[in-house]
Amino acid sequence: MQYSLRENVYSFSSGDEIKEADFVFSIGGDGTILETITYVKDSGVPIVGVNTGRLGFLSSISIREVNEALRAIKANEHKIEQRTLLKLETENKLFGEENFALNEVTIHKKDSSSMIIVHAYLDGEFLNSYWADGLIISTSTGSTAYSLSCGGPIMLPGTGNFVINPVAPHNLNVRPFVIPNESKITLKVEGRSDSYLVSLDSRSATIDANVELHISKNSFGINLVRLPNHNYLDTLRQKLNWGHDTRTHRLL
Repeated sequence: MQYSLRENVYSFSSGDEIKEADFVFSIGGDGTILETITYVKDSGVPIVGVNTGRLGFLSSISIREVNEALRAIKANEHKIEQRTLLKLETENKLFGEENFALNEVTIHKKDSSSMIIVHAYLDGEFLNSYWADGLIISTSTGSTAYSLSCGGPIMLPGTGNFVINPVAPHNLNVRPFVIPNESKITLKVEGRSDSYLVSLDSRSATIDANVELHISKNSFGINLVRLPNHNYLDTLRQKLNWGHDTRTHRLL
């Protein structure tokens, strides 16, 4: 671990050293925060997300607000938001110790030729067989991510729910399903291919079709820093352009 006296900034060479920090600054976009949590893990160290990307639901502090964020943190005027993580368990420990996700767990077909069938069980009881390109298990935090683009509902981060959302389902009567985040989900996949893709946020791996996926609420979550003048509803209105007239150009 290196320390810069001039800037009061630590540079970490391993995730274990993060436990010594008071805050971790994630400078980039939401994808940077998703990578940051794989280092923070169960340390409980709050993440300060500085947005230099495009959307920024998670990294909500803009570049022009950095000085304000530093002042608020120093004066202990910041807010801490606790976010739930998903946990994925398989017999072969597919993602090792980094088997958690902030936004979603996604099962997707590996090739573009045919759909897959995902058999879903909820707390040991059969729920449905999804004929689709894939299936998303989303947290309430991830409801504004991939799930939203597939027609899923927007949920407040603290609602304590997960969403089961099919990707391009063959049966149009199938819709996103909201469940309590204390539920345990089991998924079994079949199709013409012998393998398929599993993703935890931005990390993905190929898995055999005979492997069962067990998804549940993770034993630990993460902490995100928010400025005192920020709230989630403001972020929604800003990022989704709610209440704005986007007709800025006329067709000639």
